[in-house]
This record gives sequence, C-alpha cells and structure tokens, in this order.
Amino acid sequence: MGKISLSEGFSVIPEGTYVFKIVKVDYKEAYGKLEITMKTAKGQQHTERFSLLKPDGSSNEGALNAFSYFAKTALNDYGVEEIDPQDLVGHFMECDVEHDVVPSTKDPKKTLTFARLSDKRPSEGFAEPAQKPAPSTASKSGYPDIDALLG
Repeated sequence: MGKISLSEGFSVIPEGTYVFKIVKVDYKEAYGKLEITMKTAKGQQHTERFSLLKPDGSSNEGALNAFSYFAKTALNDYGVEEIDPQDLVGHFMECDVEHDVVPSTKDPKKTLTFARLSDKRPSEGFAEPAQKPAPSTASKSGYPDIDALLG
C-alpha cells in the first residue's frame, strides 16, 4: 500500500504584521455569503467571511461596510463604487493579525483562538529580501579594503 505524508495540521497565524495575497473568492449571491481566501508569502492561509444578507434577506449594512473597506483597500482605490468580488483575486493587502481567545462552547475548560485582521493597508506585493552585495573576489592580497588603499 502507498504511504501518505502527513502535514503539521492547522495552525493559527501568529500575531504580527503580514502581507496577504488574495488567492480565491467564493461568493454565493443568493445567500449573500462571501469568503475570501488569502495567503502569506510563507503559504499561511486566512479566510475572511462576510454575510452580506441578513436571515430575512435584507442587506446587512455592517458587513457591506466592512467588505467595502476591505475591497477598496485591496484595490488601493477608495473611489470605486461597485466591484465583482472575483476582481480581488491577485491583489495584496498588508494587515496586522491579532488573536481573539474565547471559551469553547463545547467544552468550557478549553479556549479557541481566532485570527482577526486589523489595520488593513494596501500593498504592492510580497517584500523581496534585501540583497547584499557579493564580496569582491578580484583581490590581490585577499583583503579588498587594503587593495583599495594600495591602488
């Protein structure tokens, strides 16, 4: 029988500042349910969920306001008035991840930790690591600084 490599399992993204890329949008218009899947440069995943309709079918203004700010920030366009949620795929956003720790409803002795995104900011993409200049290999003495002085 074949073997299956096991993963580390699910883990909550640690608190801190991250750049996220929007990789998937799932919008069920009939129910007003919107899920936006985002990933960090290291592949850590976070999903933002918006319930744009109330159970009675009316508009959920609070969720619509939250999504509007989210979308305008991701697009870095605060003048946009309408959007197809799929247009967000491929855009980046920098956010601070904070944890909400709450008691479990199933077992009061346990707690659950949820990641919450705060202070959302536009981002152009994942930051590239700073490149250090390669050391000079064309040195007469083996000490480039001395060679520069000696000419």
